[in-house]
Amino acid sequence: MTHAKKIEVTDLILRDAHQSLIATRMRTEDMLPICNKLDQVGYWSLEVWGGATFDACVRFLKEDPWERLRKLREALPSSRLQMLLRGQNLLGYRHYADDVVEAFVQKAADNGIDVFRVFDALNDLRNIETAMKAIKKAGKHAQGTICYTTSPVHTPELFVQQAKEMQSMGADSIAIKDMAGLLTPYATYDLVKAIKAEVELPLVIHSHSTSGLAPLCQLKAIEAGADRIDTAISSFSSGTSHPATESQVAALKGTEYDTGLDLTLLSEIADYFREVRKKYRQFESEFTREDVSVQINQVPGGMMSNLANQLKEQNALNRIREVFEEIPWVREDLGFPPLVTPTSQIVGTQAVYNVLAGQRYKTITNEVKRYLQGGYGKPPAPVSADVRNKAIGNEPVDEGRPADQLNPEMNKLREDIGELALNAEDVLTYAMFPDLGREFLQQRKDGTLVPESLLPPEDTSRERLNAGVATEFRIEVHGESYEVAVTGSGDSGAGRRKLYLSLDGMPEEVVFEPLNDYVAEGGNGRKKASTPGHVSTAMPGNVVEVLVNEGDTVSAGQAVLITEAMKMETEVHANIDGKVEAIYVTKGDRVTPGEVLVEIV
Repeated sequence: MTHAKKIEVTDLILRDAHQSLIATRMRTEDMLPICNKLDQVGYWSLEVWGGATFDACVRFLKEDPWERLRKLREALPSSRLQMLLRGQNLLGYRHYADDVVEAFVQKAADNGIDVFRVFDALNDLRNIETAMKAIKKAGKHAQGTICYTTSPVHTPELFVQQAKEMQSMGADSIAIKDMAGLLTPYATYDLVKAIKAEVELPLVIHSHSTSGLAPLCQLKAIEAGADRIDTAISSFSSGTSHPATESQVAALKGTEYDTGLDLTLLSEIADYFREVRKKYRQFESEFTREDVSVQINQVPGGMMSNLANQLKEQNALNRIREVFEEIPWVREDLGFPPLVTPTSQIVGTQAVYNVLAGQRYKTITNEVKRYLQGGYGKPPAPVSADVRNKAIGNEPVDEGRPADQLNPEMNKLREDIGELALNAEDVLTYAMFPDLGREFLQQRKDGTLVPESLLPPEDTSRERLNAGVATEFRIEVHGESYEVAVTGSGDSGAGRRKLYLSLDGMPEEVVFEPLNDYVAEGGNGRKKASTPGHVSTAMPGNVVEVLVNEGDTVSAGQAVLITEAMKMETEVHANIDGKVEAIYVTKGDRVTPGEVLVEIV
């Protein structure tokens, strides 16, 4: 035994636990009533912000994420509040200029964050330097984070070196972030032992239970000298979430590592969240269950559910295993990046394109191109020369810190959003998600913010069905009442359509033959692609930009649209030389495979 001391606990119930299991949909109103008890437990910290919570608040819940933070700060006066920060990516999906990073960190601190867990998806530590300095300047706890993964280049020696470098940056603690559940107990023991031998900082172990091994990994980590564990209250634990708080507290009780936490109080908190979880059953997924195959394909749980949704929308869910098999190939081609946001989306989306096209890299997403140009930092290992050549040809590769290429942005962001931003926090919301943020702030000004779960039954419109957004209503049949949530639609071939819905919490799939051309043509009034001049997309998504006008002359291979799917942008190309006869989409439109988006003659 390396040490004999109380083990500290960070509970993830207010952030990563519900992000992992119910698509980050827990509303602030379901958090606040239990905060008094959470505040009494004596956790080292409570993770309450970061990751996808900011996105989900604005996109689906129509809540101001800053207001959520302020309310939680007020409701948890005795607790350290913690957030997850993606280094130079902050909470968005691109690198931001240093002045945006500095402003965001300061405002997060001002609104209640005490502990910042900072990571970079590639473990390129140049991408966390600015955030770490800003956290220290704000007088808050800076936790440097190692994204754990396995590959020929990811060795204990590499991770120890990274921990030492983060200590030199001024880190107050080190976290091992095992986002995919790849750690095994004895590998954990060896890694923790190696880091503790070289770095005199508190060490935290964060491991998802995807493979079922995380509780064992935490116990071996404690034996090796770890100081703190991340857990989730039992009603939101296990599977792609985390070890159950109560189980780990009970396992250590009466030992030299006793957490000192009250199991009775924890059980009361678990009972509360067990009832809360029932409200969100439409967001439960079969892909959040424990599955040891993650040790083979390395796909994090959240990534699994995203991939499943994308494939379901185009009637290709039966090919998900092919996608899982493709992901390791794409990951190797890209130099073995750890699979965590945003690299998990970059690798996963490209794997989907490869499988559905039946040909690797026939279509390459803009994010893969940006990655190969050095736009996200330095890959852990050399990338495939063939893939790089196919994606970017002879274009130069930037080997410097990506943010060094960015000019200060805050002034321009303030100008762009104008009077819709009432304060600096609003400007930062817009910075994270420009289109989504602007829409949110405009709806707030107009008084039209309507959360996803409160849309009226009559909103079961074609647009919402095609957007794959849940629409809830109650129906009565022969005196029996049923709660129905329509979660998406897809093409079933031969003019037939599929509806995906939840009936009293149970997922169902309905195939129907529409009686009008609107739905038969794909749900958007667009006809089916049938000639080489009909431009369509390989993935369902949203139109980000239309690059041509009617009457333009285009060449085969020229980009005519940019679409976004799974938060990744992709160019849609013309198949033939010719003139743009018609354009059937505008920015923001939802599109599905097989529809004519642009017609070239």
